[in-house]
Amino acid sequence: MFGARTVVALVATLVALLGTAAPASAAVTLTSGHVDVIDVNYASGNLTVQVRDETTGTAVERSPADVVLQVPAAAKITVPSGSQWSFLGTAGSTVWVLPQNQVSGLLWAGWNANDVATGVFANNQLTFELVSVTGGQFSMYTTSLGNPTVRFHSRSAGPKTQLVSAKAHSHANWAFNTAGTYTVTFKVTGTLAGTTTTKTSGNVSFTFQVLN
Repeated sequence: MFGARTVVALVATLVALLGTAAPASAAVTLTSGHVDVIDVNYASGNLTVQVRDETTGTAVERSPADVVLQVPAAAKITVPSGSQWSFLGTAGSTVWVLPQNQVSGLLWAGWNANDVATGVFANNQLTFELVSVTGGQFSMYTTSLGNPTVRFHSRSAGPKTQLVSAKAHSHANWAFNTAGTYTVTFKVTGTLAGTTTTKTSGNVSFTFQVLN
């Protein structure tokens, strides 16, 4: 039989091993730099979504549940006049926007399907769907020659789906109409080429912290 000291030593060793076997993921707040918020991968029959964090210059894949995406006061803009901008709110009001083009001190947020091989999904396309938003009004839009195209909007009549090609990597403007904490939930789906089988990421939620 084991002596008391031996048992104590074995228990201590076991506790130490268990304590280091599966360290918990640490939550991280991202404040500026390049980040692909919706980073899609398809491997071993699974369609998954993570956050691709390149804010330090080295790519790190993170679970969306472990990430807070910060939108600082420096992201505030005034809603321009003109009906094409009314989706953001009343002209002259304030809205927080993470911009389509890189700006120092702000997150440069996009989406990425570079890890999805061509030929896997029908027409080489995936569907991004905005499932729900809490915390305020959210929209995502792109601009070309100064004109906006709304890609997603949380209002009931706003667009909720966007086709994204395999190997695509794009940036957009991510807009929020008030300060506070938002939960923005997306889902990615695709039909396997030559089949009727649909693959889905399921609902994936992202946390944005909008500062006043």
